[in-house]
Amino acid sequence: MLLMFGTLLFCLAIGVPVFACLGIAAGLAMLQFGLDLLSAPQTIFESLDSFTLMAVPFYILAGNLMQTGGISRRLIHLANSIVGWLRGGLGASSILTCMFFATMSGSSSATTAAIGSSMIPAMEKKGYPKNFAAACVAVGGELGAIIPPSLTMIIYGLVANVSIGSMFIAGILPGLLVGFSLMLTIVLVATVRGFDNVTRVSPRVWLCNIYVALKESILALLMPVIILGGIYSGIFTATEASVVAVLYGLLVGGLIYRELTLRDLAKTFVDSAIMTGVIMLIVGCAALFAYMLTLNQVPQTFGRFIAEIAGGPIGFLLLANLLLFVAGMFMEAFALIIILVPILAPIAVQFGIDPIHFGMIMIVNICIGMVTPPVGVNLFIACQIANLPIEKLLRPLGIFLAVLILDVLLISYIPWLSMAFL
Repeated sequence: MLLMFGTLLFCLAIGVPVFACLGIAAGLAMLQFGLDLLSAPQTIFESLDSFTLMAVPFYILAGNLMQTGGISRRLIHLANSIVGWLRGGLGASSILTCMFFATMSGSSSATTAAIGSSMIPAMEKKGYPKNFAAACVAVGGELGAIIPPSLTMIIYGLVANVSIGSMFIAGILPGLLVGFSLMLTIVLVATVRGFDNVTRVSPRVWLCNIYVALKESILALLMPVIILGGIYSGIFTATEASVVAVLYGLLVGGLIYRELTLRDLAKTFVDSAIMTGVIMLIVGCAALFAYMLTLNQVPQTFGRFIAEIAGGPIGFLLLANLLLFVAGMFMEAFALIIILVPILAPIAVQFGIDPIHFGMIMIVNICIGMVTPPVGVNLFIACQIANLPIEKLLRPLGIFLAVLILDVLLISYIPWLSMAFL
């Protein structure tokens, strides 16, 4: 067991991709514990043989279709018309756009890429420091995993055996809390540091601008209404909703907006297939790794240890948040869910914590991991768009991390935020 964990940490330290780390560590564990070679591919296949997981490629494809079909550009225009008149309004509109886009894509990396390619250059032109602009988009992109529909919620629901529809409902208020707190932070920083001067407009002009932008983007905004409304009303499941999202994206981007060409469509399908392959590799290798842990009763041993030192639900949530924060710095989101949910979720239930509430705590923590080095996926995407080394983002990222940690604590100790609509 020490060999398995040591290899995993070593591979992460030298920069090997997470799914490769899990595969190497699981392979060594097989050698150490004498697991026959046929059990490994069988375990991986069984972990991927799920109707629920079929939602993953379709939500990825839907997000890419929105990015290339003109939907993201219209959402940016709408967000800027709503909050662009504030000092720091362009940065705040990048967060608001991420919130809009998150209701359609389900992916934090897709949200970061779609919004960052337009907003980072625009913020730089308006006087924002480039590293601050990139940090804004990186933290805003994580809303793609918090606001429903969300791929991380689907994986959590599958592993924890809870309703994915309930997870989607539980993510509404936490997503709004995180989004509005980030917007407020950007406005305060811009006011203190004195960038992003704006021209004040009258309320009448402001409302007219919103009306024009809303009229232009109304078809895009109908998409989450159709998806989430269909799920909550029982018309279709979360998996079937992902197919509806793809069909709607094709209809709006290709036939109505007419911005989705055949060349764009081919590239979108290829990119989506590659991203799906990577995610499925992560899920499969993580499932094999989790199987090895279960085989050797690691979850039970670790669970008893946590339960003994926690002392109660308050102490357990504090320890769980600390563990998830540290683990999120080194592990990819899906792998983290598959490995840690079987360990932590049963303990949470023992302490009287609802698994839906604990799922939201876990997902928001995982999203923080997406913007913390050394394995912060959103950071790398934002740095690539801004053409900056990752260390340049660490300073502006600090204040956002402080706000996000405060949000996690509020979500952890105020269950109403997750359970209000259930």
